[in-house]
Amino acid sequence: MEMIAVLDMARTTPVRPTSAVAAARKPRRAASGAAAVAAPADASASDAESAGARVRLTPEAWVEAATEVLVDQGIDHVRVDVLAAQLGVTRGSFYWHFRDREDLLRRVLKAWQDRATVALTQRLERAHGDSPQQQLRDVISLPHRGRAAGRAARIELAIRAWARRDAMACEALDEADRNRIAYHAQIFEALGFAPEESRLRAFALYGLEVAESLLHRQGDATARRTRQDFIERLMLAPLSRHPPG
Repeated sequence: MEMIAVLDMARTTPVRPTSAVAAARKPRRAASGAAAVAAPADASASDAESAGARVRLTPEAWVEAATEVLVDQGIDHVRVDVLAAQLGVTRGSFYWHFRDREDLLRRVLKAWQDRATVALTQRLERAHGDSPQQQLRDVISLPHRGRAAGRAARIELAIRAWARRDAMACEALDEADRNRIAYHAQIFEALGFAPEESRLRAFALYGLEVAESLLHRQGDATARRTRQDFIERLMLAPLSRHPPG
């Protein structure tokens, strides 16, 4: 806009150069005129490109960026200015999607719950809804599913660290743990165990899964497979009616 205003002033302000200077400047004035015509078009293209970037920058992009910072740097670094710089936008664009930082953090937790608990449980049920034993195998194998499992473990570790000092994160984590354990108990009931024993087995299995997600680098692929087979046999074995001792 400033450049256009300067060009308008140049058109309306009288200029009295010498004839030689005037002759020399004629082509330049013509070129400036062409530039004046081209400038708005270039500015419009730039504005359109910026507008397109803003349109593409969805709330989910902010949530994903916040999750990455949470994993790499911790919750104290999940700030609007840090995320705006990382995404290449202004701080003001943040407020098109979120009321404040707490609103963003709440949606980070919600996205994690939906992806790591709700969607995952539904996917496992759809895959082997008629075979509780296969569902059990799938659950046991979750910590060993390559890069996806490694990234999920890093996110969960960051959220558990956050939950130790924040009530909102703690509440979200407790809800996720309860829902996962309930799903595990559902599998054991489908396998024929009594409700109370199913809940106990579910808690024990879930604890093993959390430990495996933290210790997944221990042993090679063969050792991990051996552990999975052992855990499956352990979880399916009936308890003795009279414990030793």
